[in-house]
Amino acid sequence: QETAGEPGDAWHAGLAGCLLRGLVFALPGLAYVLAAPLLAGEPGRFGLPGGTVPLLAGAVTGWVWNQALSHRAYTWLGLGDRRAAARALLVGAPAGALAGTAVALATAAPGETPAALFAAGQSLYLAAATVLLVLGRERALLCALSPLAGAVPAFRWDLPDPVRAALLLTALTASVAFAVAVLRPGVRRGAAGRGGPPRAASLPYGLFGLGSGLLVLQAGVGDTLVSGAGAVVALTLSMGPAEWLLHRFRGESLSRLRTLTTAREFRRAVTGTLVLCLGGYLTVLVALTLAATLAWPGAPLPEPARLVTLLLIGTVLWLGLLLQAFGAVLSAAAVCLLAAAAETVEPAAGPVAAGGAAAVLAVLTCVLLVRPTAHRV
Repeated sequence: QETAGEPGDAWHAGLAGCLLRGLVFALPGLAYVLAAPLLAGEPGRFGLPGGTVPLLAGAVTGWVWNQALSHRAYTWLGLGDRRAAARALLVGAPAGALAGTAVALATAAPGETPAALFAAGQSLYLAAATVLLVLGRERALLCALSPLAGAVPAFRWDLPDPVRAALLLTALTASVAFAVAVLRPGVRRGAAGRGGPPRAASLPYGLFGLGSGLLVLQAGVGDTLVSGAGAVVALTLSMGPAEWLLHRFRGESLSRLRTLTTAREFRRAVTGTLVLCLGGYLTVLVALTLAATLAWPGAPLPEPARLVTLLLIGTVLWLGLLLQAFGAVLSAAAVCLLAAAAETVEPAAGPVAAGGAAAVLAVLTCVLLVRPTAHRV
């Protein structure tokens, strides 16, 4: 659900609001802790636990669809038409939930029905969360997700299956109910307004969602379940600070554009700001990784090689989001997709693929964003 750099963004965001978004990005991970005993079964395909394939297929479908849908709705918001944005979400969110459910059911093998049903709920949640995040209702989403806090005791004690199911269904029902409530303006006649931006313009954002989502998933493939889960938790929580640092970079760049008189001075200042913001994000990512490791019972400290790979993936995600925010989404999507494809074909090449992608995006960022014309609004 990365939504930084939406069209029409005023590039002003408080740290508290961005941290809140990071929290609601990560909280759904507790649903997997609650559901784990309900999904347990025989080993699945490709050496993965049973049910993993439909879960991943449904999740990736949702990420692609909802990233593109978010872009279209944000475009309407940038045009000042909130009702049209709500109308786009009203049509697109249920379609995305159906698509994710259909893909999960189609990829489920015999015996993976519980996982397919969970994936259907996951698809419905992703649709509802997209609505709430795009329309700025993060607090409502946080409230809806609060039942998932019941997963915390499950780290140490076994919870009865009915309690686990009840907590999951309560959070899902609340998320959908809040989303339906905020979409009421889109139901009114004439809410769609003009024909709107071309739908093809949202496709690169969906492709970026696919590439970045696959990279996050591959970061979670660790030697143990808890080490992989800690990496995913750290990456998702870091999206809040990442968004704030994107806004900070933009604000500092505009300030330099107004005060500096030569292109050379501007390039030097923007490069320094870029290094500071990226360094700040990676520092936060390391801190969150260590915090997640210490908070997770039995989790081993990350090995240096895995930590380096995680930082490279974090670099790819942050620079990709930055380029997306400045309209270079197709380049960011292509690099992320190539890196994800390389890691999928040859998992051992993960550090090399992530490092190569980070280097390419760093070069693209320096070439595109040190120019004063890239920052004029």
